[in-house]
Amino acid sequence: MDEIKKKKLRKILIGGSIVVVVIGLAICFVIAYNNTKKLDNQTNTVATNNASNTDTNTSTSTYISNSSTSTNTNSTTNTSESTSLSSSTNKSDSKNLNITTGGSYDLSGEYESITVNTSEEVTLNLNGVEINNTNGPAINIEKAKKVTIVLSGTNKITANTTEDLDGAIYSKADLILDGSGTLEVKSNYDGIVSKDTLAIKNGTYTITSSDDGIRGKDSVEISNGSFTINAGGDGIKASNDEDNTLGYVTITGGIFNITAKSDGIQAITKATIGGGTFNITGAEGIEATYVKIDDGTINISATDDGINASKKSNISTTTVEINGGNITIKMGQGDTDAIDANGNIYINGGTINITGNSAFDYDGTAEKNGGTIIVNGTETNTITSQMMGGGMKGGMNGEMNPNGSMQMNGGRRLR
Repeated sequence: MDEIKKKKLRKILIGGSIVVVVIGLAICFVIAYNNTKKLDNQTNTVATNNASNTDTNTSTSTYISNSSTSTNTNSTTNTSESTSLSSSTNKSDSKNLNITTGGSYDLSGEYESITVNTSEEVTLNLNGVEINNTNGPAINIEKAKKVTIVLSGTNKITANTTEDLDGAIYSKADLILDGSGTLEVKSNYDGIVSKDTLAIKNGTYTITSSDDGIRGKDSVEISNGSFTINAGGDGIKASNDEDNTLGYVTITGGIFNITAKSDGIQAITKATIGGGTFNITGAEGIEATYVKIDDGTINISATDDGINASKKSNISTTTVEINGGNITIKMGQGDTDAIDANGNIYINGGTINITGNSAFDYDGTAEKNGGTIIVNGTETNTITSQMMGGGMKGGMNGEMNPNGSMQMNGGRRLR
């Protein structure tokens, strides 16, 4: 009898142990499942943040679109658009975007203005952006360590601005433009302006401005791109007249179709052309204290001087130096000079084809050390000077007022 009871007790204990094991396994399964779900949720949250690029202190970008209405916990939502911003210090009021945190911003849609004010570097990736500001610059860079604008797709900006903020794109910081997209600029003053260095590495630009097309105060450096500029002042200009190490224009490549009321390209100190294709129509084609042409295809139609070295700075003796390239200059009637220097002319290479009343005018010396010179269809090895009007016209920028008096620097401010 006791043996039977013991057998029953063992069965009960074994059965109970099995039940305990099963329950334990079930509990472990439930815990593991819940932990996995939490991990998945965390992973989804990280992916969402990366996709919306809410942290601009990393290599990701903040996506900002003014194309539709939506609500986002990381965005400032307006009645007509949604804006995903990386920081609460960045605010969007209607279509006026203020960026106060450094980082990279992907922009698309319509705006009235974009303002940058930060001590950090900022990259603006424009892809299908249209900005129309009737009361100031379309893009106003008030402060930044450096700003880079990268173009994708088709972008258009229009600005009705003031003399103080005189560019459709106006920057008080170093400004770089790059990308494979297009940018159309229309301005009642200047087109693209930087009060420091302005560098353009690529892109397609169509600029219509009442004054200068592209202006960098300290310098303009262009290595590539396609440019169609219609300017009421100068086409491309560097305007710093306070520092002889600045105020220069350097172009090493690109395609340029420039129509300007004054100069196609103007630099206070030095204008250097190292390559590119240029079609310039203006009062003067290229002007600086020192004009240096190393290469490129340059076609100039001018009503005053084609290439002019005038005393705008103390960097050196006013000089035109041509080392290479294919240069064609067609001059208008009257007292006009194809190549005019208040100082010296040095032709060391290249082909120069001139059509006009006066091929050369210089006040110093002229040397032909190489290259080919063709004047009105005839090749020549002599650089003869007109000896008339070079000094006055070069310094005055060659514009006449309707009453017949000479106008200093075209009547425009250097800024």
